[in-house]
Amino acid sequence: MSKIMKRTVFDLPSSFRITFGGPMVLQSRTAHNVRAPRIKYPLWYLQRERAKDDQQLTGDNRAFVKEAVHDKFGMPAVIHGISTYDVRSPLSEDSVECLNVEWNPKLQRTGLIARKLGNYPMWLDNGKSVLSTLLQVIDNHVIKYIPPGEFNPPRKPYSCPNHKKPLGCLLVGAESADPQYFTKQYCGLFYREGMMPKKYLGRFMVSPEAALQPGTPLLASHFRPGDFIDVRGKTIDRGFQGVMKRHGFHGMPATHGVTKSHRRGGNVGHGGEKGRIFPGTKMPGHMGNRYRLHKGAEILRINHKYNVIWIKGIASPGKTNSIVYLYDTILPLRKHKSPPPFPTSKVADDDQLIDSYKEHVYKFTDQTITYEEDK
Repeated sequence: MSKIMKRTVFDLPSSFRITFGGPMVLQSRTAHNVRAPRIKYPLWYLQRERAKDDQQLTGDNRAFVKEAVHDKFGMPAVIHGISTYDVRSPLSEDSVECLNVEWNPKLQRTGLIARKLGNYPMWLDNGKSVLSTLLQVIDNHVIKYIPPGEFNPPRKPYSCPNHKKPLGCLLVGAESADPQYFTKQYCGLFYREGMMPKKYLGRFMVSPEAALQPGTPLLASHFRPGDFIDVRGKTIDRGFQGVMKRHGFHGMPATHGVTKSHRRGGNVGHGGEKGRIFPGTKMPGHMGNRYRLHKGAEILRINHKYNVIWIKGIASPGKTNSIVYLYDTILPLRKHKSPPPFPTSKVADDDQLIDSYKEHVYKFTDQTITYEEDK
């Protein structure tokens, strides 16, 4: 039997080891679940706010600047209960009616940007009380559409990076604001489309058949009562918390010899060869301030005058007055059974601004007590 000579090269990193035993073998030992570093902002999200400085403008100069802004973007107005500007982009004309594509379950629509208003009780026809969450769609407009061939996201899907889905990117903005408080680069995203700068931006993946022209308004009637949606928002920032508040631990007894360990987590190690702390052990740490998705929330009521949506339950992430993103649900058993407004709903007239309720939900305009005549 021939003697096999083995040698290790030490001047290379520890993850690369070369052994010689006949043919050369290269071994690379790395973790299989290492992900790329997080990118803070997408490429289209430029520096938004500029440094606030005192320009020492006179009253007449300030009035002139305000008048110039109103001449270009329109006068301030209250539309659907939101203080905004009466802006009508020339690109949004006939943007929805010209599309004659029929909806099918494989097509993906755009979402909405809303503000969480709080919780409110609703009642069913049988008198049962149901808690709900109010979400107000705040001045949503389409800013830009990127076709599937031109869309190049900063991060590819980790599961299948080479798989290219035929989906485009629809950039939606919410809540118009004065352009004096934003940078020139950020305002350039909206000036090309004839739109006012927006405080909040959202990126939605849509099918090419569901693309919309820039300047198209998005209303709460994009959804219907009885539909199921997914709500994405950032949870409340709780700071550094212990295991009882963060993970729901029961805690230790108050008596029977327990000293200064009433709210501690207890033993976290193992014995023998496993004498270490396993990754993923529930321990104290930072709680909240993470994006979470509430799936399958049912819509109970929609107010078309103020663009307010009532969803069932109080589990939607975020605190009061926070920004959330609404999508069509991805749960297979709660998807649309009938064609929704595609690609979005049309702007309703003033005489059609009424409330719409889900079936078996009590309407506040109905009578609560009825009396029948004696026979």
